[in-house]
Amino acid sequence: MSRILIILVLAMLLWPAPHPGKPETVRPGTLLVSVRALPLDSTDPARRRIGALTYLGGWELQSANPGFGGISALLAAAPGEMLALSDSGILMGFHVGDGPHLRRPFIAPLPVRPQDRHRPWWAWDSESLTHDPATDRYWVGFELQQSICRYGPGFARVEACRTWPQIAAWPKTGSIESLARLPDGRFIAIGEMGMTAEGRHEALLFPGDPADAATGNPVPLRYTPPRGYRPTDAVALDARHLLVLHRRLTLQDLFTATIAIVDLPPILSPGTILKGRTLARLAPPLLADNFEGMTVTREGGRPILWIISDDNHEFFQRTLLLKFALPMM
Repeated sequence: MSRILIILVLAMLLWPAPHPGKPETVRPGTLLVSVRALPLDSTDPARRRIGALTYLGGWELQSANPGFGGISALLAAAPGEMLALSDSGILMGFHVGDGPHLRRPFIAPLPVRPQDRHRPWWAWDSESLTHDPATDRYWVGFELQQSICRYGPGFARVEACRTWPQIAAWPKTGSIESLARLPDGRFIAIGEMGMTAEGRHEALLFPGDPADAATGNPVPLRYTPPRGYRPTDAVALDARHLLVLHRRLTLQDLFTATIAIVDLPPILSPGTILKGRTLARLAPPLLADNFEGMTVTREGGRPILWIISDDNHEFFQRTLLLKFALPMM
């Protein structure tokens, strides 16, 4: 019975409406985060391999700041330097691991354009985040509003926002969960619940900046995830490979997750079908929760994958940050 109640609560949290767990206002300031190291497998603490991935560390993150949590997207400025974004438009910077601390931990709301200040706090359902290191600009995908906004260096200001009719047709709480910038400046967005008649997820390939009014129409693509899973984040590993994070909620296991890799063809024409090849699956007794954010760094030339979970500001969920070594492509 308790599992059924938890499933019902989680289903309500994913419904298109504000819930009381989200913070209404957050003031900019220093963020204090406590970190507790965790084994990957509670029944075998020495376990390091999961599918094609090698487990390098995992932590449960906690903070007394009421704005902390609800994390839906993740970036890393350097090994251990995390930049997280909640589904309430709240940025959080913090450090984990042994690397150097390059900036002060902080928490702050996203900047808002003057013409958008009338929107209620719960309307800022930010679900995806990507970055161009060359210009230090950021792009955020918003559900409910169905828009993509570009932010200047350091998130100093909103530079542009655009609402695409193709995305507006996706379900309002199952749309821009995944937004990835390719090395050549194109962007891929995958709809979490925007589905085709064949059951594939709708995806869009933007020829340039999706927040820019001058960008031409996106190329419609299709994405086939591992069976039973929905995409929650994506990141370009390189010009030919896309990593996609997925989640599933079932009565038996509650939340489980898969990490898949997509081999991008040289030409992405309208209707191209992309298919995820599973690298690893997270399910009990392994660490498992509502994983929604993902980023990639490099250490000693090898790619490092980080994933983070959204605790929905609920006491029975956790904010978990996991670190894996990826196989060389």
